[in-house]
Amino acid sequence: MNNLDYIGKNIKIKIDRRLGSKHPKHGFIYPVNYGFVPNTISGDGEELDAYLLGVFEPVEDYEGKCIAIIHRTNDDDDKLVVVPPGKNYSDDAIDALTEFQEQYFEHIIIRNEKTLTK
Repeated sequence: MNNLDYIGKNIKIKIDRRLGSKHPKHGFIYPVNYGFVPNTISGDGEELDAYLLGVFEPVEDYEGKCIAIIHRTNDDDDKLVVVPPGKNYSDDAIDALTEFQEQYFEHIIIRNEKTLTK
């Protein structure tokens, strides 16, 4: 499945870095739940990663709607942006909520195929 195919769809994600947990290597604290889509492969050879925004308690599994993709232009590791039903976030809000990790990478936020042609 192409990463763009996830936009607008409900997907199940597994959270392996819960809100408030500490990164095992870099030591920072996760201000959001962060995980992956099981049984997928991303550009880095691992499962496709996902930020879960709008859920303010640590969770292990979640099914929500993919509203965007954070496409790293200097790394081969896209991130899905998943939210609860009825929630939405602006590009600026997504940037602010994921800055703890995305500040180290150049990226664009994709909401549909047309974003790639800009």
